[in-house]
Amino acid sequence: MTVAAGIDIGTSTIKAALFKVENGEEVWLSRHLMRIRQRDPLELARVVYDAVLEDAKMRPDDVDYVATTGEGESVPFHTGHFYSMTTHARGAIHLDPESRAALDIGALHGRAILIDQRGKVLSYKMTSQCASGSGQFLENIARYLGIAQEEIGSLSCQGKNPEVVSSICAVLAETDVINMVSRGISTPDILKGIHLSMAARLSKLLKSIGARDGVVMVTGGLALDSGLIAALEEDISHIKDMSIAVRSHPESIYAGAIGAALWGAFRHEKLAAGSRVSRAA
Repeated sequence: MTVAAGIDIGTSTIKAALFKVENGEEVWLSRHLMRIRQRDPLELARVVYDAVLEDAKMRPDDVDYVATTGEGESVPFHTGHFYSMTTHARGAIHLDPESRAALDIGALHGRAILIDQRGKVLSYKMTSQCASGSGQFLENIARYLGIAQEEIGSLSCQGKNPEVVSSICAVLAETDVINMVSRGISTPDILKGIHLSMAARLSKLLKSIGARDGVVMVTGGLALDSGLIAALEEDISHIKDMSIAVRSHPESIYAGAIGAALWGAFRHEKLAAGSRVSRAA
């Protein structure tokens, strides 16, 4: 039996997941997240890690491997580090074994990852950091429109005559939104237009990595944005050579932490097996 933790430090949120892996069975023991909000991410990593241990009624000595991902390479108590594309790929497979691509949409970027049935990365591509297809951009727009982030998805789904934001620059896109408000465009139509614009760029990412069919698991902070999921489904339905099922999961935001924990457990078991062989020799 191996107990492994995964800690994913993102731009705006820190996620942690704790797993027990035994005879190929992956049991989720605990999970926790915290918004960074201008605090020290390395200090918060310890707080989040302690929270999952407390929830699982475990001590640090009970954990065989602490894996980090994202910006977590400098976490002082980590055992090993994995690239985030690798962890999101593995996390997508855990959340839905039918996944053959992961679409990680975070605070600053979107990333499409082509994977095989084991969660191995075959290809990937990212949006540029200044693109208007990010969680931070949507957060800024919600603040300007005077709505809660939790309302974005449902309001977007009510849009009837969306006006698509044309600019890929977040600053110029925000200017577009200000102009829409001054012209009397409704909030649902503005949000749906933003989602359709984001979806068009994300669909192009999927196409560029060779994702043509199968299941795409949406991960990251925007995975539960119902308006964005609906916009992705709508945009992909208009692309002739793509037959993709877009899925999300209630725990999609933890995909990176999940993948880190599971890859950490795999690495620990490999190292332990190698050590046993060396002692036998």
